Amino acid sequence: MTPDMLVTLDLLAAEIRLALMQGFVVFVRVGAFFALLPAFGEQVIPARVRLLLAFAMTLIVAPAVLPEIATRPDTTGALARFMFIETAIGLALGAGLRLMVQGLQIAGTMAAQATSLAQFFGGAGVDPQPAISQVLVMAGLAMAVLAGLPERAAEFLILGYTLLPAGQWPDAGAMTAWGVGRVAHAFTLAFVLAAPFVIGASIYNLALGAINRAMPQLMVAFIGAPALTFGGLLLLMLAAPLMLTVWHDAFQTLLSDPGTGNGAR
Repeated sequence: MTPDMLVTLDLLAAEIRLALMQGFVVFVRVGAFFALLPAFGEQVIPARVRLLLAFAMTLIVAPAVLPEIATRPDTTGALARFMFIETAIGLALGAGLRLMVQGLQIAGTMAAQATSLAQFFGGAGVDPQPAISQVLVMAGLAMAVLAGLPERAAEFLILGYTLLPAGQWPDAGAMTAWGVGRVAHAFTLAFVLAAPFVIGASIYNLALGAINRAMPQLMVAFIGAPALTFGGLLLLMLAAPLMLTVWHDAFQTLLSDPGTGNGAR
């Protein structure tokens, strides 16, 4: 092997090490983000598949964000600190999106409680939840994926590097306000989505109480329970498309504006 070939191999090895280091710098945040990303971070997806998806997303995001990464870890201590910060940021960004799914689950649970369907096939999924929640979550995630969730997730990560620079601790007050806002928004959205079921159940129970008062000898429980279940299923059939549309709009708004987006309406 000639000296020129050795020099070329050394340069190639240096380029490979640099590329791997740059990819790792981005992968730390992307991997933590994918752990909580809706649809692709679900427990039903094997860990190897999620890891492969995180690697693929790193290849997409890295060329766009590497010029924005001002500081690169050059020592073991700096690398450990960098990994910790980037992991925390990735988890925070992923948790913001995961809260949207939690809001849909809460809405389904509230609707199930209002229509006496809370225990109907409650443990069918990985996470025990009422059947209405399971249906809404599966439909919502399917809508998000069909609407281009991978592309929007890549845009979300790139915007995240602008809002939260790599290797820098986020402002504690701003992150606290952002987190509280996301939790409040998730509960607000859940109440909005479940409002038809809660209002309908309240009117039904008031009417049932009036009937029971007027005719004490009538066993209203035997008549009312099947009617409430049928009414709940009928209302779900009518309201689910609108509920999913409202949730999907809010989810897309957050993806397009990770800093202040609050798609609640």
